Amino acid sequence: MSEETGAKPNSLQAVMEQLEAAQADNAATPLTSRQRRARTVARLAAVQALYQMELAGAGVEAVIKEFRDHRFDSDIEGNVLAEADEDFFAEVVRGVVADQAAIDGAVRKRLADNWRLDRLDATLRALLRAGAWELMRREDVAVEVAIDEYVELAKAFFDAAEAKFVNAALDGVARDAGR
Repeated sequence: MSEETGAKPNSLQAVMEQLEAAQADNAATPLTSRQRRARTVARLAAVQALYQMELAGAGVEAVIKEFRDHRFDSDIEGNVLAEADEDFFAEVVRGVVADQAAIDGAVRKRLADNWRLDRLDATLRALLRAGAWELMRREDVAVEVAIDEYVELAKAFFDAAEAKFVNAALDGVARDAGR
């Protein structure tokens, strides 16, 4: 776990390639490959939106509108972002905001005794919150799929230690939620 050091993400193209490679392993979901990819993009966008909301203090509806109006289906870093499941994106972002106290409590249980949630990098907090929300509130999403996707996102932003922490923390949240 790192303190607020500022995650330095890979390029958008590298992140998408990494997520697409990991997606091939998650073919057990009832969704089509196009739907799985749209959910992956939605998860990435949700983490970005939660990060933006925390740092800029923007409201949930304003951020959702910004993503829908200006970020989805647009050119970012010279690449067109793949189609996103915009409804799923909005549900994750709204859900995390609405249930933040319960989500933070569930994540806090997975931190070492001497760590506080606010000591984690803001991107890592966003990853954990989005993943925990899915595990706690979306029983239609397979536990393995949710955990794998957020671990792959963590790998795109952090080194192996943080990705392992995300895996362990979300696995614990899932068990605590009876999944």
